[in-house]
Amino acid sequence: MPQHKVLVFDTSVPALAKIAGAKLPNSYLKKLKKFRYGMGVFKVDWALSGPIPFKSPIARKAGTIHLGSGMKEICHSELQAANGRISLSPFVLLGQQSLFDSTRAPKEMHTAWGYCHVPNGSNVDRTELIENQIERFAPGFKEPILARHSINSAQMEAYNHNYLGGDVNGGSMDIAQLFMKPTFQLKPYRTPAKGIYLCSSSTPPGGRVHGMCGYNAAKQNCQRFFS
Repeated sequence: MPQHKVLVFDTSVPALAKIAGAKLPNSYLKKLKKFRYGMGVFKVDWALSGPIPFKSPIARKAGTIHLGSGMKEICHSELQAANGRISLSPFVLLGQQSLFDSTRAPKEMHTAWGYCHVPNGSNVDRTELIENQIERFAPGFKEPILARHSINSAQMEAYNHNYLGGDVNGGSMDIAQLFMKPTFQLKPYRTPAKGIYLCSSSTPPGGRVHGMCGYNAAKQNCQRFFS
């Protein structure tokens, strides 16, 4: 590692152990090995000749849509993926930002993306299942598709080694890891090694586009280094 006053790791838990392992006690490294990763994702990006023709007027005006036929179907889909199985009606998180951002696509064209959860590390193609699910709520969705790009969980990890098994959320969000991770301690961002911290989505409050992991790490543990 380079000479440093403080090192703040925005990485996965295994990457922290690999890079800083010589500085960390074995007892802490053993705890890190118990960290669990959750479901992977299968993602599709589309180039479209027009907007997605949702039956719902509200959905036509939404930037992000959580797509499923009721809570029962959504829960079943997520449970299937968590248990290593395939749901034929996957819960799909879908974004259609080109409706509001003209820089996303050429004039009168559109882009969209969608993903579903899959078993961690899965390399099975879910493109058709995702498109069929969207077609249920937007009949004719497939007609304006000009091009598509799909990426499975294994490819997602190859793209970013911090996405272990395609888990873009930085770790399983089960009850044991919801509030204290990567290890069970009141100050999860701090490691036993002086000046070494973890601030990635593998710390509370977990993954999402909010930046709170880094903010909390700096506020709780790193203040004295930056004052």
